[in-house]
Amino acid sequence: MQDVRQIAEEIVAREGGFVNDPDDPGGATKFGVTLATARRLGLDKDGDGDVDVADIRAVKREDAITVFLEHYFQGPGVDRLPEVLQASVFDMYVNAGSNAVKILQELLGQMGQKVSVDGVIGPHTIAAAEAAAAAAPNHLADAYGIARRNYYFRLADRRPASRKFARSHKGGKGGWIKRAEEFISTRYHMSEAEFQKRVAAWG
Repeated sequence: MQDVRQIAEEIVAREGGFVNDPDDPGGATKFGVTLATARRLGLDKDGDGDVDVADIRAVKREDAITVFLEHYFQGPGVDRLPEVLQASVFDMYVNAGSNAVKILQELLGQMGQKVSVDGVIGPHTIAAAEAAAAAAPNHLADAYGIARRNYYFRLADRRPASRKFARSHKGGKGGWIKRAEEFISTRYHMSEAEFQKRVAAWG
């Protein structure tokens, strides 16, 4: 596996600079650090006694890397999962919080492991992930990446305002789908025809 700091740096690059898209439930965000996260962590960058959009604008790459390593990798226990899963679950945790773990737990259940879908990486989830990794060492990362991609599609199915994150303005794969497929072997990437069939109902 890559060095975890390098993974964090790649997440920061993937997240991009400051955005405040009204269709994004995360609200004001910079390098993947949302306003809600900044408030939870007391990230008062301008020292004025509160945490607001101005503080998000002041977030630096190094701030984001530190936040991710401490609160999205070590904090929730992603570092205790099998190495084959760590990069993708880490990236997804930054993007979707504890839903990243719920996606994994649902997948583990489908693979025959007994685990609760509660979004918490505890002893049972770790043991189930280790058992799944031992049983399918060459497939688990792909299976999780595909589950991520399906999660994004379902989210866009339910919330039309989110479809622009799954399908580009030109009609091809959007950022969410490309992000998931960065962690999936090329042979499992959707073809253009498959993608268009999947999103056809969106109009």
